Amino acid sequence: MEKDVAVAITRAVLGVDPGTAITGYGVVGETPAGEFVLLACGVIRTQAGDPMDLRLLELFSDMQALIAEFKPDEVAVEKLFFGRNVTTAISVGQARGAILLSAALAGVPVVEYTPAEVKQAVAGYGNADKPQVQAMVRQLLRLEQAPAPDDAADGVAIALCHLQTAFYARFA
Repeated sequence: MEKDVAVAITRAVLGVDPGTAITGYGVVGETPAGEFVLLACGVIRTQAGDPMDLRLLELFSDMQALIAEFKPDEVAVEKLFFGRNVTTAISVGQARGAILLSAALAGVPVVEYTPAEVKQAVAGYGNADKPQVQAMVRQLLRLEQAPAPDDAADGVAIALCHLQTAFYARFA
């Protein structure tokens, strides 16, 4: 999902929701007036049957391509949330490593946010559910509908979280 933007962008953030099967991303720009504009969003998918090293290489290469195309000022990545499934946590950690390395090699600073921080910054409530966050993403970006699929919407929310957090930090 991309939006044709004819406005000046003073800053762009690439938000990333890491995963080895599906990684969601969103590129959000900030205008000189302080408005947020969706520049692009989507997902990176890897083949479930492929060995992990090849899946991580695909993710790394695709992240490098996104960074080269959009030239973000920062990359915002969701922090690892460790739940009950250790296997999932390990694979997400590996995906995060590929994402962090691609940003580091491009010289782009990385910031990290917990899921609760993203929900708080975007929806105003750290325990907001997905529909609430998606509704706020749609409102903040003045979109007709929330980005899809959910992983892409999460990437956009992470980018918005960083822009919102940075905006309010200017006044602190």
